[in-house]
Amino acid sequence: MAFPIKWDKGVNNKLNLVGHLTELRNRIVVTIILFLFFFIVGFVYVEEIYTFFINDINIDLMVISPTEIIWIYFRMAGVVAIAGTLPVLAYQIWAFIKPGLTHYERKVSLSYIPFIFFLFIGGLVFGYEIFVHLIFPFVLSLSVGMFEAMITVDSYFKFLFRITIPFALIFELPIAAMFLTTLGVITPAYLKKVRKIAYFALIVISTMLTPPDFLLPILISLPLIALYEISIHLSKIVNRKKQEKDKGVMKQEDVS
Repeated sequence: MAFPIKWDKGVNNKLNLVGHLTELRNRIVVTIILFLFFFIVGFVYVEEIYTFFINDINIDLMVISPTEIIWIYFRMAGVVAIAGTLPVLAYQIWAFIKPGLTHYERKVSLSYIPFIFFLFIGGLVFGYEIFVHLIFPFVLSLSVGMFEAMITVDSYFKFLFRITIPFALIFELPIAAMFLTTLGVITPAYLKKVRKIAYFALIVISTMLTPPDFLLPILISLPLIALYEISIHLSKIVNRKKQEKDKGVMKQEDVS
């Protein structure tokens, strides 16, 4: 009698595995379809996006090859697609791991998803302001009295997105800290423990994203360090509520 039982269990495991893989494939397909949708939307509104990005600079950009025009369309549409798809991707990940979460973890972690989009946009805006008012003027000042700056559209937007996209991703740090704290993966104590390492990493990132100047990396790293401290504070709030919830569940179990 033992053999059939083991065989049935194996079949069930196989079916479960196939079901999980099928679900994962479907969620990936949905995410890709929505990415393409937002990409097309961005492609349609490239002219408006381009006007927004060059509105604050006092220099004429040049195009030296037809392929540059095509790549600019793709880059701008890609940024729109990433911003639009991030919440969708987060929801698909949440829905996939939902069966393994408690009711409290499902409810709380789901509420974080809308903020992923707003923080990404906030990071883009922050990176753009830093780029337009600090980094780009500093780079242009290096050419004064030496040569005339002739910047192509392709090189400008490569430089711009190399600055803004990392900032947009770093701005997701508070949500990541809250989500991982909700799941019990990290704690506020752990974030405090690695604080010095995190500070050093943020300063290194700021140095990599800015020109070789002593002051700029420090100025840019300060808001990022503040963001890390906000993450610790939010992690404390989430952890305290999680502990209160766990205590409430234990009391209910003791009464029953």
